[in-house]
Amino acid sequence: MEALPMTTLSVDDHEVVDRNAWLAAHQAHLANEKAFTREREAMAAARRDLPWLEITEPYVFDTADGETDLLGLFDIAGRPEGPASQLVVYHFMYGPDWGEEGCPSCSFWADNYNGTPIHLANRDTAFAAISRASMEQITAYRKRMGWDFPWVSSGRSTFNHDLGVSATPEQLEAGTTTYNLETATPMGPESPGVSVFARDGERVFLTYQVFARGLDLFNGTYHLLDLTPKGRDEAVLPWSMAWLHRHDAYPS
Repeated sequence: MEALPMTTLSVDDHEVVDRNAWLAAHQAHLANEKAFTREREAMAAARRDLPWLEITEPYVFDTADGETDLLGLFDIAGRPEGPASQLVVYHFMYGPDWGEEGCPSCSFWADNYNGTPIHLANRDTAFAAISRASMEQITAYRKRMGWDFPWVSSGRSTFNHDLGVSATPEQLEAGTTTYNLETATPMGPESPGVSVFARDGERVFLTYQVFARGLDLFNGTYHLLDLTPKGRDEAVLPWSMAWLHRHDAYPS
């Protein structure tokens, strides 16, 4: 396997100063980061005030424990106090004709989700990944990757298409803008995203969706790299994620 290029890290490319000058520069930058944090909190508040869309389609999902509907996914964590009132869905790119492996970049994101559902459940929120692949495919791949978060199949319904993360051959041929809130052309038959739902009794509502670069927020590895001098170091690659492998497939 040919090694991909990486930039060279050199002290010659950076100013080296004494402690007082270092502290002054970093304190000035800290002020900018605090301003960004306040802007992000204001954006989150505005997001919570967005209008809701009621979902009435009787979607069917296959789970590890059998068939359920969208309302049933609010109880997928089996909380002792009963179903959550909120549900976060990660749309994992894995088509029914993809064989034994889901998308490598979605797998990169999914490595962040183990351990997350229990914390969400204790804040009245359920979590599930959803793909059009069969439960047989999903179960085998999840076991291989060592994941334990809930992951269900929407392959017997139009859920993925209706939520804008799966596209028909006709839509792809026509270049229809069905992705990213109908502002972009789909990446292919499957695209990634996050959808958020709320329930009020038996009624379910779509409250928010995020796609494309907005998904960066959910990838802790990228955010750790963003703290380093070289950052993600992807500008020198043939494409941004050319370096990426599934976590069990990196060269030893």
